[in-house]
Amino acid sequence: MNVFDAIRSKLDIREFGSTSVDNDVKRLTLEAARLSSSGLNSQHWRFILVDTREGLEKLAEISTTGKWISGASFAVIVLTDPKYPYHDIDAGRAIAYMQLAAWEKGVGSGIYTGFNEEKMRQEYKIPANMHISAVVGFGYPRKKIIGKKSRLPLTEIAYHMRYGNKLDL
Repeated sequence: MNVFDAIRSKLDIREFGSTSVDNDVKRLTLEAARLSSSGLNSQHWRFILVDTREGLEKLAEISTTGKWISGASFAVIVLTDPKYPYHDIDAGRAIAYMQLAAWEKGVGSGIYTGFNEEKMRQEYKIPANMHISAVVGFGYPRKKIIGKKSRLPLTEIAYHMRYGNKLDL
């Protein structure tokens, strides 16, 4: 699958099958995050791999919006250093790279940002100076996913030279 096919077909997954994702795919997923761009090449992001049933259930317990994470094969907690003004952009880049690398291997993913911050910090020993950007769950989809996205046409969201100028490519 080439990158554009991955982008076109990738959908968020919140229902995972029971097949475990092997360590090679987990490593590849984390390597994709490591290779992602960061402002000033700061590489300030950090990643916590959670890949035990007990660990995933604990993430679900701490979550306010991601109870589905307990069904994932593994999760990655994405941390950034907020002293960098655009740390959230860097987190987004790392997350997108991870998701696309995993999807190329048939591993779906979903993201959530709702959790009890104090409990997350305590459970995963996250330092006070690090921002908890998101939790990304990964696993093989429970059912076959057909990447049909409902998206606005490019001509409604992109302009030429100035806002509102028709894009004619």
